[in-house]
This record gives sequence, C-alpha cells and structure tokens, in this order.
Amino acid sequence: MAAVDIDVPVETEPQIYNQEDMERQAEGFKEQGNAFYSKKDYSEAFNYYTKAIDASPKNASYYGNRAATLMMLCRFREALEDSQQAVRLDDCFMKGHLREGKCHLSLGNAMAASRCFQKVLELEPSNREAQQENKNATTLLEFERMAEFSFEKRDFRKVVYCMDRALALASACHRFKILKAECLALLGRYPEAQSVASDILRMDSTNADALYVRGLCLYYEDCIDKAVQFFVQALRMAPDHEKARLACRNAKALKAKKEEGNQAFKNCNYEAAYQLYTEALAIDPNNIKTNAKLYCNRATAGAKLKKLNQAIEDCSSAIKLDDTYIKAYLRRAQCYMDTEQYEEAVRDYEKVYQTEKTSDHKHLLKTAQMELKKSKRKDYYKVLGVGKNATEDEIKKAYRKRALMHHPDRHSAATPEVQKEEEKKFKEVGEAFTVLSDPKKKMRYDNGHDLEDDCGFDGRDFDANNIFRAFFGGHGGGFTFDSSPDSGPGNVFFQFG
Repeated sequence: MAAVDIDVPVETEPQIYNQEDMERQAEGFKEQGNAFYSKKDYSEAFNYYTKAIDASPKNASYYGNRAATLMMLCRFREALEDSQQAVRLDDCFMKGHLREGKCHLSLGNAMAASRCFQKVLELEPSNREAQQENKNATTLLEFERMAEFSFEKRDFRKVVYCMDRALALASACHRFKILKAECLALLGRYPEAQSVASDILRMDSTNADALYVRGLCLYYEDCIDKAVQFFVQALRMAPDHEKARLACRNAKALKAKKEEGNQAFKNCNYEAAYQLYTEALAIDPNNIKTNAKLYCNRATAGAKLKKLNQAIEDCSSAIKLDDTYIKAYLRRAQCYMDTEQYEEAVRDYEKVYQTEKTSDHKHLLKTAQMELKKSKRKDYYKVLGVGKNATEDEIKKAYRKRALMHHPDRHSAATPEVQKEEEKKFKEVGEAFTVLSDPKKKMRYDNGHDLEDDCGFDGRDFDANNIFRAFFGGHGGGFTFDSSPDSGPGNVFFQFG
C-alpha cells in the first residue's frame, strides 16, 4: 500500500498550481508597474516590472515594459538589453523591436537602429512611428558622415554643428559627445569641452576618450603637467589610444623645449633661446596658448638680438592667437617705441591700460603719447645730423657744416626748384641751432613742450640769415663760396664792402 501511495504523482499538481500562481502574481506586479508608469513614477514602475520578470521570466511584454521605463530614466544601455531579450522571447513582438531601435538610435548606433525599424515595418508596414524613426536613423548617418569629413578638413566648427544635430537624435551617445568635446577643445572653447568630458566621467570614470579630452583641455590651457597625468591615465585604461599617446608625447616635448629656451635666455644665450623657441613652435600648431607664449618669448629674445621687426611680427602672432595676452602687447609696444613707431606704441599701451589700469601702464602710455607728440614736430637733431646726447660743441660743428651746405648763395646757379628746397633746409638748420644751442629751449624741446608757449620762439618769423651772420662773425658784408679747384667743397670767404 505504501508503494502505491508513492506512485501517486503528488508533486505534479502542486507544481502546476505554483506556476499559475506565479503568473497571476506577475500579472499583478505588471499592473502595479503600469499604474506607477502612468503617474510618471518610473523608479517604482521599474521595481514592479522587475518583480513581474522575476515571477515570470519568459514573458516578453514584461521586458518590453521595463525597457520603456528604463528609456524614460535615460538608462538606454539597460533598456537595450531588455528590448533585445523581449524580441528573443517573441520575434513578432513589434513594440520590442521598436524600442530596441530607439535605444540603438539614442546610443548613436544608426545602422542597428535602422535594421530594427525595418523589422517593425515588416510586421506592420503602415507603422508611422517606425517610418519616422527610420528617417531619423538615416539623418543621423548623414550627420556622422559630414562630421567625419569635416574633421579630416579640420573644420571643427562644422563638426560641432553636426554633433549638436546628431545628439538631438542620439542624446545618450558618448561617442558623439566626445567628438564634440574634442572639437570644442581644438576651437579653444575649453570650459564647454571640459563640461562635456566631466559629465561622461561622472557616469564612467574609466572612459579613456573623456580622460583624453580632459587632458587635451589642460594641455591647450598651458597646464602641461596636469595634462600629462590625464593622458597617462587614458593610456592606462586604453593602451592603444593613439590620440592620447600622441598628445602625451607632444606635451612632454613642448614642455622640455620651452624650458630649454627659457634656460638659454636666462644664461643670456639669446641666439640659442631664439632657435629653441622656434623649434618648440613647430611641435604642435594647435596649442594656441602655449604657442602664444612661445611667440612672445621669441620676440623677447629677438629684441635682445636687435631683430626688432621680427620681434614685432612675433608679438602680433602671439596676439592673433590670444588677444588677451598683455605681455605680448607690452613687448610689441616697446619694440614700436624702439623703432619710433609711436602711433602703434600708443595704440598698444592704450589697449593694455584699458585692460589693467595700473600706475606703471599709465606711465608707459603717457611716455608713448609724449614721444608721439614729439615725433610730429620737426626733429631738430636729425636736421643737424647729431644724436640726442650731442654736446654743445658737437651741435655748433654740425650747424657750421649744415649751414654752409645749404646756404642759398652756394646754390645760386641751381634750378629754381633746387634753390627753394635748399633755402628751406637752410632755414631749418638755423631753427634747429637756435633751439638746441639754448639750454632752456633745448630742455623744453626734449620734454615735448611747445616752444611757443613761454620761450617766445616762433619758427614762422625766424630769419636764418641773422643766425648765420652772427655765427660767422656778423660783419654785415657779403660773402661768396669759393669753388676753385684748390679749395675744398664748402669753403667760404667773406668780402667786406
């Protein structure tokens, strides 16, 4: 009897009963999940759909519902897995294919998304949502192609434009975000680039591409040591990351070459410093801030070597790369001063003073303005052919030479035009001597003051002949220039009446 009892299939009926009970329970969890989904409480909806799946793991619709919830929570990778599981369980589950396609699209997988939407259209040819999403996938592919072409052409603005449009369709695509961030860095928009990279690193701290972009921003902001740390970390996560390897190599080379140049300059080896800065500039044309500093450094070395025009060009190159670089404006202004290009110097000093209103910058501006004012007057030193530090005797000798050279009697046989020009020069020589031979007038002239203010000097009423006669004896008689073969040029003797 006992054996007969054992043969009774006592386990079969309870097992069927438990499976049905679990399915009913799963359906209840699904309904609760639906209720929370309707209230937009997606976290609770997710919990109940998960309970439904645990109770009945072979039901495709439960995975589909949880996928929809995960999509609302922007957890597209997990949603993709649930969508794929749903269609594995039921290949005719149209919503499952549609959701899988949407997840692929959000993650930037346009080709995979298109295949899913095509499957939906096979199941339901008139499905408008699938038709539209398939068009979106095609559009996404086009933006990808445009971005790739533009990146090769180094049209980084166009790449950013394409990625913005692409991300409107594929908001969860890290690849698009990284490409946009890299191009923002290459355009010098470092805060924007860093923000994008940091957002990705918050979600995935091991993302080698995001680490590379963070390093790139620091590198381009001339924080080379910190940049190298990020490049090394990126290579640790992805040893074959070619961009990180190249950037790391450039960063180290640029730092080393710049430091060599600085050391050569400190050692007063300006030729070597100039050459080292030149070599450093060839390492990475994209590094705007560092290259701006290198141009300015080379300009400083060039100025020491008296290569003033090249120094001005280097400063201009630095300013073109970074128009906020005060040192480059100051260096260029000094070079303009040294080459007597005072208007340009004033313009640069004005720019500096507008940016940084310091007493030093104000003094530099005033000095340049004074030199500009002085430059617009007659340069009496040039008229006499002497330096600004000429002695009283040098000024007298220069006057004697120039006065004899330009005296009208010496050019009496010349054309009227030549006579007029020489007469003008003769008068200027007299003016120059009158001013530079008078200590008070000379001091005011050197300081840039107007001589008419309180010295009583008026060049318009000036008589150069009076000065000439006074200088050469003041006898009141006539004089002629001896042009005989035995006499040297410019010899003069006086004939008294």
